[in-house]
Amino acid sequence: MDLPPAQLSSPFVAPQAEREASLLTGLNLLTAWHAARCPGYAALLAGVYGANVRAESLAHVPYLPVRMFKHFELRSVPDEAVVRCLTSSGTTGQQVSRIFLDAQTSGLQVRALAAIVQDFIGKQRLPMLIVDQHEIVRGGRADFSARAAGVLGFSNFGRHHFYALDEHMQPRWNEIAQFLDTHRGTPILLFGFTWVIWQYFLQAAIRDDRRFDLGESSILVHGGGWKKLADQSVDNPTFKAMLAEQFGIRRVSNYYGMVEQVGSVFMECETGHFHAPAFADVLMRDFTTLQPSESGAVEVVSLLPRSYPGHAILTEDMGTVLGTDDCPCGRKGKYFQIHGRIPKAEIRGCSDVRAT
Repeated sequence: MDLPPAQLSSPFVAPQAEREASLLTGLNLLTAWHAARCPGYAALLAGVYGANVRAESLAHVPYLPVRMFKHFELRSVPDEAVVRCLTSSGTTGQQVSRIFLDAQTSGLQVRALAAIVQDFIGKQRLPMLIVDQHEIVRGGRADFSARAAGVLGFSNFGRHHFYALDEHMQPRWNEIAQFLDTHRGTPILLFGFTWVIWQYFLQAAIRDDRRFDLGESSILVHGGGWKKLADQSVDNPTFKAMLAEQFGIRRVSNYYGMVEQVGSVFMECETGHFHAPAFADVLMRDFTTLQPSESGAVEVVSLLPRSYPGHAILTEDMGTVLGTDDCPCGRKGKYFQIHGRIPKAEIRGCSDVRAT
């Protein structure tokens, strides 16, 4: 199976009705594909949904609770076909998700991420300041944390990469100043995980009285770790205001995503809405009945996962669908907002907080 090229090259052009028909066909194929190749998934389908699992709408596509990937090793390819294993972040003692990628799935995720991100930041590769430590991606391992995978994935959109934090997660202020001086007059692309940026970059800059003016054309892409910031009463507007004050950054795009569906990220547009690309979508389910709802538990679906049954996942996040095809930014499809974790859900995101 392969995705039509138009879906990957123009992820925000097709209206919702058109993309839903394509999504439903592809998701039904993926359900059958994984049921035939992953015994654990087939058993789960049979136990919960019975023999007939062909869905008549996106809301009826069989989904897995995201925690299933913490308790079961679900893969639809032989061991020798796995080229990389991704693990979710978690504190000591927590179980982590293990996501097995083959070459096809990994390639699709790279292409999909490029199509999504370039729609927001453009195709020109800019000098890139990565707000993390270089040690997190060293070693050429086959196993990667969500944080390392994110850094590697987004690194493809920049050039002259510079890691802003040392091995102790402290800012390299003098080297940062030299990097910015070298690229003065050129827009800078910054990337990092939200919690890391807040704790080890923004707060450190305030502590050390460091300010930079990166210019109005520079852009920061970030995601992951919002639960920890919410506990400190830090919301998205506050985060953006402090970035503008400390570093002069005014173009900031948050993204929503998870290791269980790497590649199908949902980027925040200029008006502050998350957008679903043509090859993925979100649904909200009522907390009590799990029936489709305007607000509720977030379900994510994607046509990308071929090596593991991750094409329909019920997350532990809360959200609201805001509209379809009429966002002021001009992008078609569904747009939504995320409210945070479902109360009492295990705290787990994509930020990892600190390398070990």
